[in-house]
Amino acid sequence: MELKRIRVIGGGLAGPEAALQAARFGCPVDLFEMRPTRSTEAHQTADFAELVCSNSLKSESENTAPWLLKQEMRLAGSILLAEADASAVPAGHALAVDRVEFSRRVAARIAAEPRITVHREEITHLDESDTETITILATGPLTSPALATELQRLTDSTHLAFYDSISPIVDATTIDMEKVYFAARWDKGTADYINCPFTKEEYEAFLEALTAAETVPAKEWEQIPTESDGKELSSFRVAGGPASPRQPETPAYFEGCLPIEETARRGPDTLRFGPMKPAGLTNPKTGKWPYAVVQLRQENLRADSYNLVGFQNHLKFGEQQRVLRLIPGLENATFLRYGQIHRNTYINAPTLLTDTLQLKQHPNILIAGQLSGVEGYTESIASGMLAGRYAAALAQGERPTPAPRASANGSLTHYITHAESKRFQPANITFDLLLPLEEELRKKIRDKKERHRIQCDRALEAWKTWLDQTVPCAAGAS
Repeated sequence: MELKRIRVIGGGLAGPEAALQAARFGCPVDLFEMRPTRSTEAHQTADFAELVCSNSLKSESENTAPWLLKQEMRLAGSILLAEADASAVPAGHALAVDRVEFSRRVAARIAAEPRITVHREEITHLDESDTETITILATGPLTSPALATELQRLTDSTHLAFYDSISPIVDATTIDMEKVYFAARWDKGTADYINCPFTKEEYEAFLEALTAAETVPAKEWEQIPTESDGKELSSFRVAGGPASPRQPETPAYFEGCLPIEETARRGPDTLRFGPMKPAGLTNPKTGKWPYAVVQLRQENLRADSYNLVGFQNHLKFGEQQRVLRLIPGLENATFLRYGQIHRNTYINAPTLLTDTLQLKQHPNILIAGQLSGVEGYTESIASGMLAGRYAAALAQGERPTPAPRASANGSLTHYITHAESKRFQPANITFDLLLPLEEELRKKIRDKKERHRIQCDRALEAWKTWLDQTVPCAAGAS
């Protein structure tokens, strides 16, 4: 039987992972990426797997939800996660990567795969009547207006939009190391984070400057996509609110990724219980926790730059320099990149997708990555990994078997395909998404860590069984 050809659209994280997975199982793949022919306002390069926001793939602490998701991905042979491991930089108990090295390694894997043909062009049409091709759409948070219009035509449904973020990056040589200290929260992992400690007076001055700083007006590209004749797409909405003309007066930010100035306006101590939380970060010079703290995470293998963890913002660049230099240790800092907030689009997955990421009305088209409603680098790669396996099964003429509900991968997919559609927002992997323990066991085991350990053990067992039973495109697999 001749395999159907697989077309993957999008060269971010989910797309390359999907293409490499499908090719691994013997399927011919066409991988389309519109950059550099057409770029986006958030990307800086035309590289595959460019990490636009931070460089962290979250926790590697055993029996945490992000760790569980990555462990399942490693067992399934996730190629991008393997390259992330190979390009890791010190980040305490988290997996962070040198983003340039990571992209280089992913590009090398794609170039070395003879079954993948790369096309540098924008796709603006989706042919749902083509039964000889399996399409994976993984164009991410900044899907081009033309393709977004085509997706709207295909699904005839409401689309959502929220704002995502980019954190500032500082030149390591301009950090005043006399005022900062290395530590990991609660001493978990190695002390790889630079911590900038605040006194109460310093924090209050910083808070006042931050909340008074001038923000950036929404740019044209952040607004709701329009058709070529200028008419607004009626199916696009801002998450949490109704469709609005052109630009909402107040952007409806994604709650999981608020700009720091917005967080600060919610109360004087909100930052101290959020991105500036000092708990567990003992200052060796005082033996105490500071009043507040800003953490800096190593950006690359050379350790010549650090990003400000959780410090996405929507301030004008001049204002950022002024305000961020109030952080102890950054008084004379040189910023290699300023923070930004940008539009992120995703489909209403509960109404559109099956639990194998296929469009219900057009099963030869799959949606993967952030466009499907998963949130985060690791989650996007995981989604692409599943889409690649599902597409490979379809190309073989088989019916794909969904990831087990008990697993982290299956739970994440179950959320985006079964959540309340009227209130749907993207999700990271958390224990809230996993199957809970039986009520009797929950009553018996009071310790949360022990509960999580049992959930992880069950998830990994179910995942391994699923892997053993599902080998798409076995003929010709490498």
